[in-house]
Amino acid sequence: MSLLSVNNLNIRFRTGDGHVHAVNDVSFDIAKGQKLAVVGESGSGKSQIAMSIMGLLANNAEATGEILYEGQNLLTLPNAALNRIRAKDIGMIFQDPMSSLNPYMRIERQLGEVVEQHEGLSRRDARKRVLEVMEAVQIPDAKNRLTAYPHEFSGGMRQRIVIAMALICKPRLILADEPTTALDVTVQAQIMALLDEIQRDLGTAVMLITHDLGVVAGFCEDTLVLYGGRVMEAAPTLDLFDAPGHPYTRGLLRAVPNIHEATGALAAIPGSPPNQTRPPAACPFAPRCGDAVDACHQTLPPLEGRSRKRACIRPVEELT
Repeated sequence: MSLLSVNNLNIRFRTGDGHVHAVNDVSFDIAKGQKLAVVGESGSGKSQIAMSIMGLLANNAEATGEILYEGQNLLTLPNAALNRIRAKDIGMIFQDPMSSLNPYMRIERQLGEVVEQHEGLSRRDARKRVLEVMEAVQIPDAKNRLTAYPHEFSGGMRQRIVIAMALICKPRLILADEPTTALDVTVQAQIMALLDEIQRDLGTAVMLITHDLGVVAGFCEDTLVLYGGRVMEAAPTLDLFDAPGHPYTRGLLRAVPNIHEATGALAAIPGSPPNQTRPPAACPFAPRCGDAVDACHQTLPPLEGRSRKRACIRPVEELT
């Protein structure tokens, strides 16, 4: 049974230029303990899916469809009910650790108020939990850093604090939105290893949102590829890397630098993403696709398949 089921999710934003169609008919499931990657270029709708799950969309947004968590549609729950689920059942690691923490609050209070609010712990018991979770995310000298402010930590340590905040109530699902953004490669590897260790220890399901396919390869079992707010491909991660079935997925993988090959200019996907105020009626990737035929510019292909799904009218064996 799925822990979370997203069915035909659509997200629209009302703007002065019209409605922005950020997410279009997206469906997927996350099982207990599963690690799912959601990848795609900036603007593909990845973060908005996570924000809709948490009930944190902007005021000018409208979401339709279903987001079922244990049989409850999160899109229809009142804010008071969502507050009981946020952090306690579903935690979120926000994208930028530099701005995700309150610069005026000491770390102990920022973490402690989460468990005081959701679990009713006393200030003393909350302090113990905060210390435990700071040690779990490998903050050096955690006991003496409880009273520190965010600016007293490095970027990598602040990211660990943000992870600790998401974990402190031991949620069953963590939404990790670009958890390694703005970190150098060495710290990225440390953060992903930490997330992997915590996920194994707690059995927590993880939805990893990223545009970095290198991060995905060693962490997630399954991958969802988004473009123009639509799912282009969904497959087990190793299968997707071994034999990508959609031209867009192939373009993303070609754009990843290969340390084993001496190359000149990096590969890139030509063109620009579609204007989501006027989304195309046909395949959104067709204008940028080197494998497109006339029918691609006239047809919106459905997402089809069983263990592997793809939204493309061209047979895999015909793709370049």
